[in-house]
Amino acid sequence: MSETDGGAAASQGEQAAQPQLGLQKIYLKDMSFESPHSPDVFRRPWKPKHQLDLNTRFRRVDENAYEVVLTISIEAKDDEDRVGFIIELQQAGIFAIAGLDDARLSYTLSTYCPNVLFPYARETIDALATRGAFPALMLAPVNFDALYAEAMRQRAEEGGPPPPPRAEEGVQH
Repeated sequence: MSETDGGAAASQGEQAAQPQLGLQKIYLKDMSFESPHSPDVFRRPWKPKHQLDLNTRFRRVDENAYEVVLTISIEAKDDEDRVGFIIELQQAGIFAIAGLDDARLSYTLSTYCPNVLFPYARETIDALATRGAFPALMLAPVNFDALYAEAMRQRAEEGGPPPPPRAEEGVQH
């Protein structure tokens, strides 16, 4: 019987050492829509130029829980450079993460978690654009792995190793 109990204790110890990742909550943290030149923007042909900015940040909210926020800003201008609309959105999630070293934790928070959040943000952005009487944007998928690699390359060129995850950190894209 003691051999069985020892085996169960070892098995529980192995499970605790295994990396763990779980999604606890996805939520909309903030959003805004502006159409500063309406209704005039609807009275001429609409061939927009879009400017897209992405940013991710994260912070520890508990011992093994992190809030990750994906911020997307889109500005659409007409051919005369007048703003048709501006959409700003913060899609967030709480992720339970344990058993990762600092480098893998930073990578997971900067790539995997934003990949989970992006489809929710994309859907909300499309809905906002169409409710503002503009065509849906249908944002293309984002390669957060490549963006993270580029951010790490830039940090290395600036002369420093990538910092360990802090209370508030993120990757500007």
